[in-house]
Amino acid sequence: MVLLSWVISYLIGSISFSYLIAKKVAGIDIRSHGSGNAGATNTLRVLGKGPGIAVLILDALKGLIAMGITHLITGDPAAYAVSGLFAIAGHNWPIFFGFRGGKGIATTLGVALGFSPIAFLIGAVLAVLVIAVTRYVSLGSLVLVTTIPITVYVLGKPIAFFWTSLILAVFAYVRHYNNIRNLLAGTERKLGEKSNRKLS
Repeated sequence: MVLLSWVISYLIGSISFSYLIAKKVAGIDIRSHGSGNAGATNTLRVLGKGPGIAVLILDALKGLIAMGITHLITGDPAAYAVSGLFAIAGHNWPIFFGFRGGKGIATTLGVALGFSPIAFLIGAVLAVLVIAVTRYVSLGSLVLVTTIPITVYVLGKPIAFFWTSLILAVFAYVRHYNNIRNLLAGTERKLGEKSNRKLS
């Protein structure tokens, strides 16, 4: 049942709301526009606030729903925690969309909420503050994923939550490799810089 719950979590994560909403709203493949990323930030840049917020909420719900289903099926805290990773893996490498997805931050928000509402709140507030000050969404995202394992540990949550959130942070850093390079080089795009550039 644990393996089944993880497969379900991956499949839920593989539903690319960015791709689906972009197709519905604008008739485009979001992965061929802007940064080429199938996520909330690129949707915001290419399609505007409404679609961007919708993708953010729906992608976050993927993580929370996947973990909720795993809890109902298994009742195992470790399986519950790891199912969040599978949901994020599905978002990043979706089987339904040629394994070309997003960077998993919105889904991570849902997973963080599943770990601890307090950890979620602390991470989200810090991320929003960083984004508000710097206008770098990528930097705020990295602050979020760095904060979650720390707060989960300090709050005394199950050790499986801590280790899973640590792996989750590694996932995010790997997916943000180019963003980190751009941040260090001073070439990272800031929030509000609308992009309609089509990728070749």
